[in-house]
Amino acid sequence: MSFLAGEVRAETISGALARAYMGSPDLNQQRAATRAIDENLPKATAGFRPTVTATGNAGAVFQSTRRPLTLPSNTHTDPYGWQLSIVQNIYNGNRTVNGVRQADSQVLQSRETLRLSEQTVLNAAAVAYMNVLSTTAQENLARNNIDVLTVQLRQTNDRFKVGEVTRTDVSQAEAALALGQSNAFVAQSNLQNALAVYRQLIGVDAKSLEPARPLESIVPKSLEEATKLALREHPQVQAALHAADAAELAVKIAEGALYPTLNVTASNNRQIDFSGIPDNRVLTASVIANLSVPIYDGGTSTSTIRQTKEQFGQARLQADLARDQVRSAAVSAFNTWQNSRLIIQANQASVRANEIALSGIREEAKVGQRTTADVLTAQQNLLNSRSTLITSQRDRVVGSYALVGATGRLSSATLGLKVDRYDPTIHFDQVKDKWWGVRTPDGR
Repeated sequence: MSFLAGEVRAETISGALARAYMGSPDLNQQRAATRAIDENLPKATAGFRPTVTATGNAGAVFQSTRRPLTLPSNTHTDPYGWQLSIVQNIYNGNRTVNGVRQADSQVLQSRETLRLSEQTVLNAAAVAYMNVLSTTAQENLARNNIDVLTVQLRQTNDRFKVGEVTRTDVSQAEAALALGQSNAFVAQSNLQNALAVYRQLIGVDAKSLEPARPLESIVPKSLEEATKLALREHPQVQAALHAADAAELAVKIAEGALYPTLNVTASNNRQIDFSGIPDNRVLTASVIANLSVPIYDGGTSTSTIRQTKEQFGQARLQADLARDQVRSAAVSAFNTWQNSRLIIQANQASVRANEIALSGIREEAKVGQRTTADVLTAQQNLLNSRSTLITSQRDRVVGSYALVGATGRLSSATLGLKVDRYDPTIHFDQVKDKWWGVRTPDGR
């Protein structure tokens, strides 16, 4: 018997996860962040392209000339002109090349961060779904317990009136009912909290949720498989490795500042009425190579290189830390999952035993062999075992999602959700080769 079943089947856990996947603000903002990181590549590749600058000038010149033995000469001109310059970098210490490679690593890192966000959102949504089911079952159990205790109190009062029990028995029954009512209020509060979290994560109110099953078919079958998958595929590890790659390339970019820079500049300059001389036209065209060799900049470049090397070392240590964290989480999740079935079986046995015990104690109480306290204790034991069973059933389903997430495989594709899956490569392909344009691919 499952205590997580609902009477009316409407929403499934797959449907709820699909809603979370499509509408989660946290996931959507991470998608926007990934699209923003995509722009790092066209910014980096801009170093391979020329820069073109156009300038213009216009004004008015009045010139008065007075010389001995000659008449004064006054001239008024309106000079104007324009210049077109093209600058192309030839060599800059491979800073552009390494910048492009760094941008690629940053894009890959952002995709892994997005994948981690997807895992987090889906896992949180699954937990919220199961919490609503379990707290609903707990509230129903608490209310049923009040009904049982109310009947128990009435029967105890009847027996007190005929002298079969004492006032102490009545007081014990009253105390048990009061405690049951308190527990029911707590269960109701827990349910309301679970419903609020569900609304936050799923985007709609929870109504008639279907019971959910654990992810039996896609969980790893052994601890070794779980840890191997986690270290190989978990987005936290992959993101840390790409971050280390980007940090290493930052060192090479900083070292490029110590190398010469070679640029070629082509310009075309045309001036009309130049130098205030009417109809004086000047056309200047040039192609000039500029070589800049850094000698000393006060130690800024060398300090930057040392700094980036330390940051690279930090990034490698963070990658090692990510591996340790992911492995630990995988081991913990697998052990929890492995024991969850045995825990449920033990709790089911406890429920059956307590049901039999309560039935027997009630019969014995009718003939005076058991006290009211014995009956109330047996009822509380049964209530506790049923509550524990509900929790263990919830934990098994949640544990399966946690284990799949710990291996790095919790995604809309793995779960088979019926959604339009977000593909970060689409936006990347749309912007990676852009030479100009201020509008985003979606028209903003």
